[in-house]
Amino acid sequence: MNLPLTPGVYIMKDSKGRVIYVGKAKALKNRVSQYFGSQNNHQIKVIKMVENVADFDYVLCDSEFEALVLECSLIKHHSPKYNILLKDDKGYNYIKVTNGEWRTISAVKQKLNDGAEYIGPYTGSYTVTSAVDEALKIFRLPQCSKSFPRDCGKSRPCLNYFINQCCAPCSGKVSHEQYSEAVNDAIDFIKGGSAAALRDLHKRMEEAAEGLDFERAARMRDRIAAIKKLNEKQKVVSTGSKVMDVFAVAEEKEKACLTVLRFDEGRLYDSEHFIIERPENPSEARRELIRGFYSIREKVPPKICIDAEVEDTQLITQWLSSLAGRKVNLVVPQRGEQAQLVEMCRKNAAEKLAQTVGRAGRETAALDELAKLLGLSSPPEYIEAYDISHTAGSDNVGGMVVYKNGAPLKSSYRRFAIKGFSGQDDYASMSEVLTRRFQRYVDEGESESGFGKLPDLILLDGGQGQLHAVLPVLKQFGLNIPVFGMVKDSSHRTRAIASDGGEIAINSKRQAFTLVSGIQQEVHRYSVEYHRKKHKSSSLSTTLTSIEGIGETRAKALLRHFKTLKAIAQADIEDLKKVKGMNEKAANAVYTAFREE
Repeated sequence: MNLPLTPGVYIMKDSKGRVIYVGKAKALKNRVSQYFGSQNNHQIKVIKMVENVADFDYVLCDSEFEALVLECSLIKHHSPKYNILLKDDKGYNYIKVTNGEWRTISAVKQKLNDGAEYIGPYTGSYTVTSAVDEALKIFRLPQCSKSFPRDCGKSRPCLNYFINQCCAPCSGKVSHEQYSEAVNDAIDFIKGGSAAALRDLHKRMEEAAEGLDFERAARMRDRIAAIKKLNEKQKVVSTGSKVMDVFAVAEEKEKACLTVLRFDEGRLYDSEHFIIERPENPSEARRELIRGFYSIREKVPPKICIDAEVEDTQLITQWLSSLAGRKVNLVVPQRGEQAQLVEMCRKNAAEKLAQTVGRAGRETAALDELAKLLGLSSPPEYIEAYDISHTAGSDNVGGMVVYKNGAPLKSSYRRFAIKGFSGQDDYASMSEVLTRRFQRYVDEGESESGFGKLPDLILLDGGQGQLHAVLPVLKQFGLNIPVFGMVKDSSHRTRAIASDGGEIAINSKRQAFTLVSGIQQEVHRYSVEYHRKKHKSSSLSTTLTSIEGIGETRAKALLRHFKTLKAIAQADIEDLKKVKGMNEKAANAVYTAFREE
C-alpha cells in the first residue's frame, strides 16, 4: 500500500462514498496496513467494516496532535458508522410546579405552554431528579399519583407517611394553608439551595416560637433537621480535587458501558451512561470514549480520573488542555479516595450494563473485576470449577460445578467416580476428571449446556500441582481455555489464585474475592456430598457382602430396593426373595445374619 510513514488522518468510505470510519495515525502506512492484513485477530465489527470499504482517503498532518484535532473535527462532522459515537441526548431538564390549588413538583424534560411554573433549564437530568426527590422528602410532599383536593380524606396514608416522608393530604388532616407553605419552602430550597433555606427556616421558626405558634415552629424545626440530615449524607466526597470527572468501563461478551461521574465542589452533580459494542482494544477505546465525550460537552475539568490506561495519554491530555484553555491532568489512581471513586464509577457502569443485558449488577461487576485480575480479554460468562474428594484414598470422586453470568447453573453440575486407579493421588484424579469431561465434549459435539459447552474459565480447587496436572490435558485436546487454581489458607478459606507463573493475591478485590470464594465453597460442598454418599453406599455394601452368598450385585440390588440397611434387617424372607437376583437360600442367609446380630 503506497502510503507515507508520516502522521495523518485516514478516511474510509463505502461504495456510495459515505464516510464510515475516521482514524488518526502516527505512521499512516503502518496503521492502515493493519486493517487489510490478516483478519484472524480482528473482531467481527472490524472485519465487516473492512468488507464495506470501497475507497479511502487520507490527509497528511505536521504532527500527531494536529492529526488528533483533525480526527475529532471529521468524526463530529461525518458521524461515521464504525467510530465509537456517544450520542448527546441530554437536552434540557426542568422542574415543573403546577398552578392548581394543590400544587405539585416534578422533574420534566420539556417545557410546555400550560401555565405551570418551570424552574430551569438544567443540562443534567441527575441534578433535576435528585433535587426534586430531596425536596419532596424534606418537606414531606406527596410522591404518589393521587390528585388533591379530589382524594383528600378518602384513603389511609401510605408507608411514606409512617416513615415521615409525606404529610398525607389523603388522610384529610392537612390544611391547604399548611400544604401550600410546604410547597413554597420546597421551591425556595430548590432555587436557593440548602444554606439559604436553612437561614429562612431558622428565622421563621424563631418568629413562630415568639408568637407562641409552637405547632408551626415544630414544623420548621423538623424541616431544618431534615435538611441537615441530607447535608450530612452529601459530605464532600473528594477533598483532593473539587472539580473532577471520573470514567470507568464495564464489559461483557458483546456490550460495554461507559459511565461518567461528574463532581463539582467535591459533590456528585451528574452521572451519564453510554452503552457501546464491546471494544477490541480497551486502551484505544478509552481514548475514543474520552475524545467522544468531551466533543459533545463544553465543560472540561482540571482533573479526569479513569479506571485503566488510555492510549496516547500525552496526546489526549494535550487536546483536553487545549479545549479547556488550561492544564488538564488525566490519571489512573491506584489507591486512596480517588481510586475509591473510580471503583464506585465502575460499579455503576456494571449495574447499568447488567440492566441492559439482563443480569444482576453485582455479578456483572464481580466478573468484570475477575477478568481484569486474571488478565482475561473479556468477563467469563461460563465458568467451570472442579474439586476432588476422598477418605484416605478410598472412594475417590470429582465434582464439577458451573457458574453462568456469576450465578450457579445447577442443571449443568456433574459428578465423576474415579476409575483409573485406586489410592490417594489428587493430581491424577484431577487429570482423569478433566480428560473424561473433554472427551465427552469431543464425543457428543457442541451444545448449549453440560459437556457440550466449553467454559470461558476453569477454576480448580488447589494450587499449582492441580494446575500442572490439568494443563497437559487441555493441550492434548487442543483447547485454549484459561485455567487457575483456588488456593486455601490453613482455615480452608480462599487465600489466592494460582496461575502458571505463581500466585495472584485476591483479597483486595472484594467482589472478585467473594465470587471466587463462593465458587470454591460450592464445588467443595458438591464434591464432599457425593463422596459421603458414595462412601456410605460402599460401607453398606461391605456389610452385606460379608454375608455368605451376597456379592456386589446382590448387595446393590438390596440397597436399591430397601434404601437403608435398617429396612433390609427388618425385612422377612418373603420380602427379601422379591428383590431381583435373590433366591431363597440368599434370602435366608441375609435374614439369619441380621437376626444373629
